[in-house]
Amino acid sequence: MLLVLLSSNATHSISMKVFITGSQTGQLHWELVRTVPEHVELLSLGARLDITDGLAVRDAITKLAPDVIINAAAYTAVDKAESELELAMAVNADAVESLAHASIDVGAHLLHLSTDFVFGKGDGSPFVEDATVAPVSVYGQSKLAGERVLSQLMPDTSLCLRTAWVYSAHGNNFVKTMLRLMNERGEVGVIADQIGSPTWANALAKALWQAAALKSSGTMHWTGAGMASWYDFAVAIHEEARALGLIEREVIINPLTTEQYPTPAARPHYSVLELTRTWELLGLRADHWRHDLRRMLQELT
Repeated sequence: MLLVLLSSNATHSISMKVFITGSQTGQLHWELVRTVPEHVELLSLGARLDITDGLAVRDAITKLAPDVIINAAAYTAVDKAESELELAMAVNADAVESLAHASIDVGAHLLHLSTDFVFGKGDGSPFVEDATVAPVSVYGQSKLAGERVLSQLMPDTSLCLRTAWVYSAHGNNFVKTMLRLMNERGEVGVIADQIGSPTWANALAKALWQAAALKSSGTMHWTGAGMASWYDFAVAIHEEARALGLIEREVIINPLTTEQYPTPAARPHYSVLELTRTWELLGLRADHWRHDLRRMLQELT
């Protein structure tokens, strides 16, 4: 087993050892490394650890004996999940069970990322943490299964943090796709009848670090503040990117309905998450999503 020490903070005394699962090329993993607090020893095996191999997971965690585990590994191919149910469940549910058992063995606190997709279509009001769950896709079902594993096995020593619409200057995401398309084309079409909250992975990482320090448990929500449709998000990307010189010309952005852009997996029309309880518990308040978008785009200039 090859251990990768991501950050030793050798000039400071170490007060917490944290192990991150998932690929080191993932956007959240990357932001967690960038924002690691002092006094944290940050460890990862990256893709070397097959998260679906329960024996390997238990062996790795037993040897590392971390104080906290952040599960940044996930199957996130929403449309492909419709035809890859077993793989989605293996990564998003079965692997969570393996992590939970291993965490219990070494006394580690487990932080797990979930999604707004565990909820149904919505009624126009932000979802509170204990709102009725009714996922409309295989992806959402697999993430809900992972949540239930944690609530059953580690109700007091794990945190499920739901998020949505994550983007970063690193990796593949909606923002970078829009920038590419807007530089290639004079016109793009974007869904206008699905509402959510864009989330900068950098801010999400900082929320996770705060939760780790507090050993938060239960279920919380973290996204950028405010809400938007994908169309609104694309318009903001265009405006902010034009101002920064990341897009050289004006691009026409056409609003589309979900019916005009069918996908294998159903998407909720409204999946905004209620944030105020998390803000109070963490003592940390999210910035508005557009403010975060501007800061992310500035990293690309």
